Amino acid sequence: MYYSKIVGLGHYVPENIISNQYLETIMDTNDTWITERTGIKERRYFTYGKDTNASMATEAAKIAIERAGLTPQEIDFIVYATITPDYYFPGPGFVLQRNLGMQNIGVLDIRDQCSGFIYALSTADQFIRSGMYKNILVIGAEIQSTFLNHSTEGRGVAVIFGDGAGAAVVQATTDPSHRILSTHLHADGTYAEDLYVKDPGSSRPKRFYDDLFDDKNTGEVIMNGNMVFKHAVVRFPEVIKEALAQNSLSPEDIDLLVPHQANLRISEYVRQQMGLPEEKVMNNIQKYGNTTAASIPIALSEAWEMGKVKDGNLICLAAFGSGFTWGSALIRW
Repeated sequence: MYYSKIVGLGHYVPENIISNQYLETIMDTNDTWITERTGIKERRYFTYGKDTNASMATEAAKIAIERAGLTPQEIDFIVYATITPDYYFPGPGFVLQRNLGMQNIGVLDIRDQCSGFIYALSTADQFIRSGMYKNILVIGAEIQSTFLNHSTEGRGVAVIFGDGAGAAVVQATTDPSHRILSTHLHADGTYAEDLYVKDPGSSRPKRFYDDLFDDKNTGEVIMNGNMVFKHAVVRFPEVIKEALAQNSLSPEDIDLLVPHQANLRISEYVRQQMGLPEEKVMNNIQKYGNTTAASIPIALSEAWEMGKVKDGNLICLAAFGSGFTWGSALIRW
C-alpha cells in the first residue's frame, strides 16, 4: 500500500521589500493602522523584468528538488496552485516544466485561491496513493502586487497582499509512520463575490474592450473584509478539528500548526480556540503579507529551515480563502 510524504521544501521571495513606511508615502495609511489590523510590517513585490510567477516557482522548486535528493527528471507530475498566472492560458506550470527540463510529464493547474496549496497537496496525495506517480512537485506561487489599487481608496486590500512562491516534493512511501495522514477539502460558493476579481472574465460581450478597467469593480481585488473574517474564524478551527478527529488525535498532539497567512488576528484567534501555545503556530505574515496559494509552502519551508519541523512531528496545515474555500492537511513528518 502506498502513502505519500513530503521529502523536500523550498521557497523564493522577491528581493523588493515594501515596508509599511513606504506605503505611507503613496496612500493615507500608517504603520500602526496596518499592524493593528493585519500584523503585517512588510511584504515583497516582484521585480518587473526579473521575476515572473513561473520563475519564482522555478527557484523554489529547484531548492525543494535538491533537498529531496532528486533531479528534475525524476519528477513524474506537477500540481501548480495559483490565481495570478503569467498568461491567461496556458498556466505557469508549463513554463516551470520547460525551465526545469521536465518535458512530457503532466501538469495540473489548481485555482483554489488561499486554499490552493492544500488542494494541490491533496491531489498529489491521491495520485500517489493510487500508485500512478512516485514523485510529484507541488507549487504555490503568486504575483498579486499588480492587482492592487495602491491609493487611499484601495488601502484596505492593498496593504495585505504580497508576492512569492513555495514548493514541496511529495514522494511515495510504504512507511505508514511518516506520511500525509489525511487531507480535508471544503467550499461554499454562496460567498463567491465577497472576495474576488471580476475581470478579465469570459462571460462578457467580449473579453477585452476599451473601458474594461475603468470601473474599479472589474480588474482589482474586491473584498468584504468583515464577511471573510467572520467565516475564517469559524472554518479554520472546524477543519483542523476535522483532521484531528479522523486520526483520533487532539490539539495537544499538534507539534506545529502552519495556517494560511491571511491575517495575524485570525491566526491568533485560531491559536487561542485550539488551545495552542504561541511556539506551536508558524506565522511569517509580518514579513511577507498574504501570498495566497504561496503562503503555506513559504511558511512551511521557513519553519523547516528554522528547525521547527522534525522527524516524528505532527504538522497541521490549514487554509481559508476566496470561494469560499477551506481545507486542512495532517502530516506525520
